[in-house]
Amino acid sequence: MRPLYYLCMAVLCLLHVGAYSNDIAVSNATLTGQNAASDFTLVRFDISWSNSWRVSSGPSNWDAAWVFVKFRIEGGTGCTAGSWQHATLSATPGDHSVTTNNGVVPAIMPTADGKGVFLYRSANGSGNIDWDQVLLRWNYGADGVLDNCNVSVKVFAVEMVYVPQGNFYAGDNSVASLNGQFEAGNTSAAFQVTSEGALTLGGSGAGSLGNNNTANMNTPDDFNDAVSQALPAAFPKGFAAIYAMKYEISQEQYAEFLNVLTPTQQLARHGATVVNRYITNGGTPPNRNGIKCRTLPVIAANIVGVYASDLDNDGVFNETDDGQNIACNYLSAMDLMAYYDWSGLRIMTELELEKMMRGTLPALPAEYAWGSTSIYNVSYAPLINAGAGSELPTSPSSTVGNAAYFATTGTLGGPLRVGLFATATSSRVEAGASYYGIMEMTGNLWEVPVGVGNVAGRSYTGLHGNGALTTSGFANVDNWPGANGNSNWTVSNAGTNNGSTQAAGLGFRAGTWNDNNWLETSDRSYPAWTGVNGREVRQGGRGVRTAP
Repeated sequence: MRPLYYLCMAVLCLLHVGAYSNDIAVSNATLTGQNAASDFTLVRFDISWSNSWRVSSGPSNWDAAWVFVKFRIEGGTGCTAGSWQHATLSATPGDHSVTTNNGVVPAIMPTADGKGVFLYRSANGSGNIDWDQVLLRWNYGADGVLDNCNVSVKVFAVEMVYVPQGNFYAGDNSVASLNGQFEAGNTSAAFQVTSEGALTLGGSGAGSLGNNNTANMNTPDDFNDAVSQALPAAFPKGFAAIYAMKYEISQEQYAEFLNVLTPTQQLARHGATVVNRYITNGGTPPNRNGIKCRTLPVIAANIVGVYASDLDNDGVFNETDDGQNIACNYLSAMDLMAYYDWSGLRIMTELELEKMMRGTLPALPAEYAWGSTSIYNVSYAPLINAGAGSELPTSPSSTVGNAAYFATTGTLGGPLRVGLFATATSSRVEAGASYYGIMEMTGNLWEVPVGVGNVAGRSYTGLHGNGALTTSGFANVDNWPGANGNSNWTVSNAGTNNGSTQAAGLGFRAGTWNDNNWLETSDRSYPAWTGVNGREVRQGGRGVRTAP
């Protein structure tokens, strides 16, 4: 048999921020070690990121890289050129390795479905990661690739944080009413989640998960102190271990996602209809979203569009200050679900969100993601190095918290760079970090979880993305509130550029740069809101994956 050839080894990282924050980079990718008899080859690359950690006390967790591979058949005898597809990696840990670890021994944990691997420290420690010649086994035969095909590959890496299995509290022991916060029965005490078993919602009984009798909720749950509902065991409740994206989806991440879709899929996932327009179809970068359509997709001619960052609108793309590392807003529910499906991740639930923020600590009334009731607003001051990977607020990190919120009366007018507040010496409060080290969970952009307050949300079972979208550009995972054709959707304008399809089951939590409300960890004003489905100036995303 002729060997599997590779062409144009394009390597992309899905986060690349400056010296003031963690970063992740992939380089020197190639294919090596083809085994034609068993239809596999090795994808080789180098990977590095800064400020990595692993601890066995306190949060007892680590950071990690979620790595997945896309491939495209370019031609070859008997091989038909096509679009980018998700590579199936071996599910056996021993089939993957790191040749040079530079003193930090790695752990490599693949997923059972072959959609990717997690790379992380195998022992306690902190500092930078620099692993050379990572070798991942790609079972190309499982993807229908012949031995003599010419292929291109792209390697993607996303910074993640491990959230270990364990009990946590939902709600915040608040006697004074917030908005629909969780509670034990109708007692105002926080509810302790101790398993992934089924729960009774509402009804005021012992052991039930209440919601302050839906007080002050804009979109009330379908349960309250008098009416109960059942939350199935399959619904992810936060007890089980997961990996969560350390940062909200960045503009660089979303642009690179667009760049590997087909023309039809691309047009479904943004609003630009004219070349050199921003993806919101504006002529100027709206609310700090600098992703621009450099060349427009043409479906009839199968011409793929090209997307890049141009925050300063000077026609020169991907300059150092073009906003690649700013959190990506204007993402609809359909956009988010498509991104999660494509990357092999999934949506978080609102119970998982509270676990990610609060961890195992006792609940504190009216606390924010960093475990304090104090909050410091940086949205009024000009930025240093605006749009760059080193973007910082004028004011230094505060000892009373850090967040971007209520910027409408300030000078920013949009979200900030992901990881903005973290430094090498910052505390959890100064960095605005969750208990587990997840960043910007209060403010910046809305967190968009699946809620428990209606049938559509409760039908969610936590299935992961399969790496592939429908031909029309939608997620296609069963029981996701966002998958095209899912019964949880009431389709009013499916497939159009404005993302106006209504999705039940999704809401928003934890506030944004544009609001002065709903910032507290336990606030449930909008756990199911139809506004989440349009392309909204305050809306971004953060994917998770159940730990293997």
